[in-house]
Amino acid sequence: MKKLILMLAIGASVFSANAQETVRVEKVQQETEVTVAAEEEDGTNGNEIRKSPSTGDLYEGLTRTVTFNRMIPPYGLEVTYYKTVHVIFPSAIRYVDLGSADIIAGKADGSENVLRVKAALRDFSRETNLAVITDDGSYFTFNVKYADEPTKLNIEMKDFIHDGEAVNRPNNSMEIYLKELGNESPLLVRLIMKSIHENNDRLVKHIGCKRFGIQYALKGIYTHNGLLYFHTELKNSSNVPFNIDYITFKVVDRKIAKRTAIQEQVIIPLRAYNYVTVVNGKRKERTVFTLPKFTLPDDKQLVVEMNEQAGGRHQQFVIGNAELIRAKVINELKMKQDEESYISIEYSNVLCPDGHGTCPTLFTRYAWHSDHGRNGGRYPYFGQA
Repeated sequence: MKKLILMLAIGASVFSANAQETVRVEKVQQETEVTVAAEEEDGTNGNEIRKSPSTGDLYEGLTRTVTFNRMIPPYGLEVTYYKTVHVIFPSAIRYVDLGSADIIAGKADGSENVLRVKAALRDFSRETNLAVITDDGSYFTFNVKYADEPTKLNIEMKDFIHDGEAVNRPNNSMEIYLKELGNESPLLVRLIMKSIHENNDRLVKHIGCKRFGIQYALKGIYTHNGLLYFHTELKNSSNVPFNIDYITFKVVDRKIAKRTAIQEQVIIPLRAYNYVTVVNGKRKERTVFTLPKFTLPDDKQLVVEMNEQAGGRHQQFVIGNAELIRAKVINELKMKQDEESYISIEYSNVLCPDGHGTCPTLFTRYAWHSDHGRNGGRYPYFGQA
């Protein structure tokens, strides 16, 4: 009997000890879970202390500081809730970015180069910013703040070719590439078209059409860096104005058999310089079109059509592959500018925007210089260095 009582006492003591150990372990686990949850809520893991964001020129890794001559200074822009600010750009708007929801912006109805901006909130206190990229590759940036009565409600952003050192801004700040132009700078494309239009050389003399007192002719084909430039002239010898409805470039079959489906490939121009919609009587106008590079097989031809709006004096001429492959390569261009200035442009082989290979591109400056009598002070040099 005594042995039985002794065994029961020993078993009860062992069970009590195990129960105390289990409770102690559960308490430790609960305390650990509470501590981990508190650390996660505070954003620390017990060993690390939360750091505040670095300011100024302090960065975590090896970093090169952006100098002020690489910065594009923004323009100041005031907006208000009760009035709309209109900004007129030199070409069509391609991209707009707003720094915050405090302002709203959008292109004006029926216009491609006018941006309207106004405040979305009354008396917003935080300054924000606005960035715009235009069709010619220009980049504009603004610091925007609220004003009860903005002093400038209508702003014209003139196109510019600047000297970086003189205005303390990057020389290539306007060199923004657009997808449809490939490896060519939009600014250079526009300057090439302008130069072709101003020089007005006639390289092609046998391609054109003349009907009803209207003459539509091709004056030249040029090529540069994967693009083709078509210089055309429309002459109205009649007394009735000629209203242009549309102009198309399409590749068609040279010979079309009877009961055969006509296959056409329309080529959409990428750019047009001095594109007019009306040519008055006894007047003539010239336009330069930019198209992607292409050639024609022997059984194809390029047809250029111009249709008159609300009329029947349509014009059409045909271009063969022989004329395309004889396009003049642009190595240098002359442009009529101020009498004592010329444009200096340098090239270098750099990585193409698509990441494949290298290509010659503008890389240093679009600068005005005095020619000191060179070129007679009238036709400044413009071309590859």
